[in-house]
This record gives sequence, structure tokens and C-alpha cells, in this order.
Amino acid sequence: MAREGGLIAWQWRGYERNHRDRLNLLLHMVAVPAFIAGMLASVRFLTWGKWLPALFAFGFAVLAFLAQGIGHKREAEAPVPFDGPLDFLGRVFVEQFITFPRFVLSGQWTRNLSRG
Repeated sequence: MAREGGLIAWQWRGYERNHRDRLNLLLHMVAVPAFIAGMLASVRFLTWGKWLPALFAFGFAVLAFLAQGIGHKREAEAPVPFDGPLDFLGRVFVEQFITFPRFVLSGQWTRNLSRG
């Protein structure tokens, strides 16, 4: 699916709408940093040739992502369905590393939490 302005701009335009539930916001505040830490740790362990710790770190990231999925199901407005595996990967990594941190730093997370 073509997204006007590219994936980052498209995701940002709809992000506030899909992140209004109080529990979802709190889950994201814990789970997004956990996902980032797990992914970065898994890459680091792989560069050291430590396969088992890399697998555990990746599993930690997956669990953090699944927690966010539970939160997303609580939202009144569901996210747009994924178009396929590449869309899934792109949207997940953009949300974790760009959109959610931007959401927090912009103050929108706090505004939505106070409304939730």
C-alpha cells in the first residue's frame, strides 16, 4: 500500500488516534523500551558470536512486542491491517524506534494519558 509522505509520516498522522487507551499507553511506555533493548542486545550478542544470549534477547523483544499487541486490542480505533511481511516489519520498527519515542517527546503521550 502506498502511504502518502512515506511510512514515517503516514504512521505519525494516525498514531494519536490509535493510542488513547490508558492501559495501552502505560504498556507502551514499558514495552517499547524493552523491545528496543532486546533488539539492540540481540544484535550486540550476535556481533560477539554469542548465539544463545542473542536468542534470549530477541525473545525478550518479541514478548515486549506481544504486550503492545494486547494493548492495541483495547483501543477504540484499531490499527490499519498489515499488507504483508515487509509492511509488518517496516511498521513495527518505525513505531518502536521513531514514532513512539517521538510521541513521548512531543508531549502527546502525556496528553493522551491524562485524557484516558
